[in-house]
Amino acid sequence: MTTRPLKAFRDRAASSLARGLRELGTREVGPALEALSLAPEGRGDFAFPCYALARELRKAPAAIAADLVQYTGLPGPFDRVEAAGAYVNFHLRPEALAHSVLSAVLEEKALYGTEPDNGRRVIVEHTSANPNGPFHVGRARNPIIGDAVARLLRSAGFDVETQYYVNDMGKQVAILVWALGRFRPEELPAVEREKPDHDYVRYYQKASPLIETDEGVNEEVQAMLSAYEGGDDTVGERFRRASQHVLDGMEQSLARLNVTVDHFVWESQFVEDGSARAVVDGLKRADCVGEEEGAHFLDLRDRGIHGRDARFFFTRHDGTTLYTTRDIAYHLYKLSHCDLAINVLGEDHKLESRQLAVALELLGSLRLPEVLFYSFVGLPEGKMSTRRNRVVYLDDLIDEAVERAYEEVRKRRSDLDEARMRRIAELVGVGALRYNVIRVQPEKQIVFRWEEALNFEGNSAPFIQYSHARCCSILGKSEGYDRWDAEVLVAPEEAGLARALARYPETVVEAASQRRPHLVAAYAHECAAVLNQFYKSCPVLKAETDALRAARLALVDSSRWVLRNALTVLGIDAPEEM
Repeated sequence: MTTRPLKAFRDRAASSLARGLRELGTREVGPALEALSLAPEGRGDFAFPCYALARELRKAPAAIAADLVQYTGLPGPFDRVEAAGAYVNFHLRPEALAHSVLSAVLEEKALYGTEPDNGRRVIVEHTSANPNGPFHVGRARNPIIGDAVARLLRSAGFDVETQYYVNDMGKQVAILVWALGRFRPEELPAVEREKPDHDYVRYYQKASPLIETDEGVNEEVQAMLSAYEGGDDTVGERFRRASQHVLDGMEQSLARLNVTVDHFVWESQFVEDGSARAVVDGLKRADCVGEEEGAHFLDLRDRGIHGRDARFFFTRHDGTTLYTTRDIAYHLYKLSHCDLAINVLGEDHKLESRQLAVALELLGSLRLPEVLFYSFVGLPEGKMSTRRNRVVYLDDLIDEAVERAYEEVRKRRSDLDEARMRRIAELVGVGALRYNVIRVQPEKQIVFRWEEALNFEGNSAPFIQYSHARCCSILGKSEGYDRWDAEVLVAPEEAGLARALARYPETVVEAASQRRPHLVAAYAHECAAVLNQFYKSCPVLKAETDALRAARLALVDSSRWVLRNALTVLGIDAPEEM
C-alpha cells in the first residue's frame, strides 16, 4: 500500500484531538473530527475549527479552542499546538515531515500518489466524434479531459476502461459512404494532409451541400441507412469500412496527444444483437409514450422537459431506430459492465443527456451515467491566419503548438542537434496543449492563447517540464547520494518544498473524488513554483556540508518523482532535458 504522509500525520493529530474533545464532553467525537483539515498557508499544517461545538458546549469558539489546546497535548511529530482565535492549529516538526515524505517518495517512486485497487470498475466514454473527418479544434477538450480523468481515476485505485462510441449508422457516415461511391479523387480538392481522415473528409464536404439541395440524393442516403439497419451486409460493409478508415486517421491524432482508447464500441452492434429493438419494445410500454404518423416518442412534459424538446422520439415513421435509441442500448450495455459510467460531453449535449436519463429510468435502470460537461475551445482572431476561411482541425493546432515550441527550444538550446530539438519540441508542444486545456475547469470556456500555453515562466506545462528537467540536470551533475538525514532540512524553503511534496497524494484523492483533473494541474504548477524558490535559496551541489548536500539531493530527487507522477496523470511527458 502506498503512503499518504499527511494522512498519517492527520490521524495522529485527530487521535490527540479526540482526547481533548472527550475531556470537554463532546458527545459525537467522530463527526466533530471530520472538520480537521489542512491549514491555510502560514497557519501550521492542520487546523480544527471550533464553531460547530459552540452550541453543544455553550462556550465561545475561541474559548473552546483554548481549552482544547490544554487537553490535547503534544503529539510526537508536532512541535506545537496552539489556539488561534476559534481554531486549534497543529504545527509539524519540519524534519519529521521531510523524513516521512522523502522516505515515501524515494521508496515508492512512480507509485507515490497512487491508491491501492479499490475493486470498482469504471468506464469513461470520451471523444466519440462522428467518423466522417478529422477532429475539429473546438472539440479538442473532449479527448484530453476524458483521458486525464481516466488516468486520474487509475491513480486513485479504480479499474478504468476508456471507450469510444463509434456512430457508424448516422447520417454523416451515410453521406460519406454515398460520396465515396459517387465521386472520383480527381474531382476533389487536393489532400492537405496525408492522413485517412483528411483524405475522406473531402468526399463528405463535397456531398454535404447536395443533401440540402437535391432531394434525390437525400433519398438515396436515407435508403442506404434503412438498408444498413435492415441487415444488408453489402451496405453494412461499406459503412464499416469507411468508418474504420476515418477512425485510423483519428487514432493517429489521439496518439499524438498521448490519448489511448481501450475499446471502440460500434453503434451497429446494438442493432445487430437486437438490443436496440428491445429498447423500442420497452419504451413502447411506458406510460408517457406517444405516436405521430408511425413515429414513436416519449412525452417528457411531466418530467421537467418542456416545449418542442418534450417529445423524445425513439423510432422513425417507418419503425427504424434513431441514434437516440441505439445510444440508450449502448448505455444499458455499458452500465451492466461497470460500477460507474462517466460520459465526457460538450455543453451542447445537456438536453440529450437529460432525455437519456429519463429513458433509462423508464426502462428500469437503477443507475445512471455520471456526466462531465465541458465548454468549447476558441481561438483568438488571426492567431491561425494561415488557415482562415476553413475549419481549423485539431491536427493544425498540434502542429502549430509543436512548431512554436521548436522556436522556443531553438532560442534557448543552440547546443542541441536538430533531432534532439525536434524531439523536445514535440514533448513540449503537446504538453503545452494538453495542460492549457486541463488546467481550466471543464465548464469554463477556453480561449487558446499561445503566449499562455508556451510561457516557460507561467502557469504552463513548459514551466513544470522545465522544473523536472532541472531536477534531472542537478542529479546528473552530482555523484549521487547514499544516505541522507532529514534533520538538516530546516530552512523554510526546504520545509515548504517537503510540505508541497506531501500534498500530492491528497491532491490525487481529492481530484479523483470530484473528477477534476485541473486540481492536479494546479498542484503541479504550485509544486514547481515552490521547487524554484528552494533552488534559488538553497544551493544543492555547493551545499555547506556533505550531509546537507545529500539531504538536498534527496529532496531534489523526490521533487523529480512527484513532478513526473503529476505530469503522467495529466498525460504530459516529463523530459529530462529542455
